[in-house]
Amino acid sequence: MSGRTRLALGGGAATLLAGGALLPLVEGAGWFVQAALLLAVQSGVGALARRLSAARSLTIACQALVTLGLLTLLFARDDALLGLVPGPQALMRLGELLVAGGEDVGTYSIPAPATDGIRLLVVGGMVLIGLAVDALAVTFRSAAPAGLPLLALYSVAAGLTDGGAAWPFFVLAAAGYLLLLLAEGRDRLSQWGRVFGGGSSRFPGRANGPAGGGTSPPLRTGRRIGAVALGLALVAPAALPALDGGLLADRGPGNGKGSGGGTISAVNPLVSLQNNLNQPEDREVLTYRTNAEDPQGLYLRILALDEFNGSEWRSSTRRLTDVPDRLPQPTGLGRDVAVTEIRTNFSASPSYRQTYLPLPYPATEVGVDGRWRYEPEGRTLVGDEGQTTRGAQYEVGSLIVEPTAAQLAAAGPPPQDVVNEYTRVPDSLPRVVAETARSVTQGAANAYEQAVRLQDWFAVQGGFRYDTSVASGTGSSAIARFLRDKEGFCVHFSFTMAAMARTLGIPARVAVGFAPGTLKADGSTSVGLRDAHAWPELYFEGAGWTRFEPTPSRGSAPSYTVPETPSGSASDPAQPSEDPSAEPSSTPSTVESCPPQGGRGQCGASAAPGASAPSGPGSSLGSVLMAVLVAALVPAVPLLPLLLRIRIRNRRLGSFGRTPADAAARTLAAWREITDSAWDHGIAPDGSLTPRKAAARIVRAGGLDVAAAEAVHRIAGSVEQVLYAPEPRPAPGQTQDVLAVRAGLWASARRGARLRATLLPRSAIRVMWGVSDRWTSLRERWAARPGRGAWAARLRRVTRRHG
Repeated sequence: MSGRTRLALGGGAATLLAGGALLPLVEGAGWFVQAALLLAVQSGVGALARRLSAARSLTIACQALVTLGLLTLLFARDDALLGLVPGPQALMRLGELLVAGGEDVGTYSIPAPATDGIRLLVVGGMVLIGLAVDALAVTFRSAAPAGLPLLALYSVAAGLTDGGAAWPFFVLAAAGYLLLLLAEGRDRLSQWGRVFGGGSSRFPGRANGPAGGGTSPPLRTGRRIGAVALGLALVAPAALPALDGGLLADRGPGNGKGSGGGTISAVNPLVSLQNNLNQPEDREVLTYRTNAEDPQGLYLRILALDEFNGSEWRSSTRRLTDVPDRLPQPTGLGRDVAVTEIRTNFSASPSYRQTYLPLPYPATEVGVDGRWRYEPEGRTLVGDEGQTTRGAQYEVGSLIVEPTAAQLAAAGPPPQDVVNEYTRVPDSLPRVVAETARSVTQGAANAYEQAVRLQDWFAVQGGFRYDTSVASGTGSSAIARFLRDKEGFCVHFSFTMAAMARTLGIPARVAVGFAPGTLKADGSTSVGLRDAHAWPELYFEGAGWTRFEPTPSRGSAPSYTVPETPSGSASDPAQPSEDPSAEPSSTPSTVESCPPQGGRGQCGASAAPGASAPSGPGSSLGSVLMAVLVAALVPAVPLLPLLLRIRIRNRRLGSFGRTPADAAARTLAAWREITDSAWDHGIAPDGSLTPRKAAARIVRAGGLDVAAAEAVHRIAGSVEQVLYAPEPRPAPGQTQDVLAVRAGLWASARRGARLRATLLPRSAIRVMWGVSDRWTSLRERWAARPGRGAWAARLRRVTRRHG
């Protein structure tokens, strides 16, 4: 076997071994087999091209063309010449699949179904990485730089996998790279002569060295060095205290089933919050049946974030124990507060994988199969040894705690250890937080009144606006920015209220989980991705940790904070019926999609909504994200217009406040989105037309059907109301109207126009106009500064003198 052939085989094997880390991301393995076949053909074409021509560029070009033809055969054969030769139609089809694949990646959780778009992304990505590895290692005879595309491939998988790619995949990827390096080393040694290649004349008749068919000393030494280097790479991060959690470190929160062992490490569950909130489809993650009279008050809690270090809120490191048959009495709950015990049966979707088990708070009994551990302080169940919620069915007994306003107002001082731990705020917290808290609660007679005033100020009186497009963050600077701008989503509301409560001396933490969900016709309740939520919990002696709801139009305000609002109770506190019909369905039901930014409880955290976001204690997220960013930077640049357009659309169609000014702003934003969508499809805006005439022009030029035309005219009529009526009355359902118009424009456009409107939207130029306007304004403000003219004159005189 020649040296180049050995290198080609090593490069293909290294790519496949590194690409194995993608297997947990997509259901099935058929796509991986397809990628392996394409890599084999690609390597064979490269070997043949190198034999026929010495031109390196020609070799790479031949491989790229054949790879494009094979991808066309797999994904766009109906639009290609002879099913293999890509023409304009086939290229458009591939572009559409790439766009669809990008949308599917943002829609589905891990493992995602192998849709055509996702298969094109993973198969095409692997063969492109394989082409880069083959070009570097074989064509240019430099195997060491080939590790960069291999690292990019593994890093993407590690960054998207829940908790990071498992260590066996890292071992396989590293072994593939070492195999490629050894193949290159053997090829280089073989070019130095028979003495170093293993055929020394000092040992006649022994073609492979002195051991009679054994391996030559240089090769044995190289393999030993590789094995030692791989071992150090795996063991050193786990052994060094500065690198918390190595590649072989336990990814789970516990360390086995031994009684009382294990800890739960600090974890930030808010990594991919906005991606989950802006999903185009509200995927179901849980269904449950309960005997509570009012299921809409049943919040499902995953974990509590109780440590605020100034840069983020985290869950503290806690000891884990075995799950007891009956959970202990909740902390701080007294005998005088009314409680009702209920029973609830849960069924988790196979697509929902989460380390923490969603539970009503406070749970008293949990019946669940699998390896679960119990964290007493937060009353949470945590999966051990890779245990997740995927497909789990479990039964929970829990308490509905019903304190009265009078009981909370008369609550005694909390224990000193609770005060010490849960009222700590960092020195970096801006003074405006405490000052605003004192101003809002001025005149309150007790901690309960302070808490209610904070909740009402955020939810009703303070002029805050719910908006999921606001930059996420839970640190001191994010809290100060939220108080200044007064726009954000549940993370901003809950963490800011908790921080403000702590400055008032009220023990506070933030719970992450799900809002109650949607009641279905069969009596069960469906919890979707958009029901993920975060809310503050404040401690009151006698009632324990008590939920508050500061996020406007999300969830439900607790009964003890709303006058004359009845509390939910159980219809039958006894055990649920054992009739199989009462058990949770093993197959979650389908839920109708709610429009983007719509629906109660559309607020959450990446720890809640499943595998679309990485979770797991101790993961080195910064390094993973940096590697993924570098790997994705080049292909992401052409997608910038698309990404900017999506962001602008989400802002325009996001939730606004409840004042007349907010309704007017919503109407104008909807009209701007319609005109920009028409512009993307080739209908340029005309500022000289009235809204009514502009609507007629869009209907005529866009070839809209009746439903889309009516939607355009409804929005135009609302715009005229806003602009000219003394008391505007904007029509409801504007988001649905905008989506109907976009669908009509898309349906009437040709395939090329659709692709252009998606990948290169014309209206994205507004971003450049905005940047230009800001730059001009900045220059004008700088020029108008006092003393600016004198300073510039002095600079010109000095320049002329010395110059």
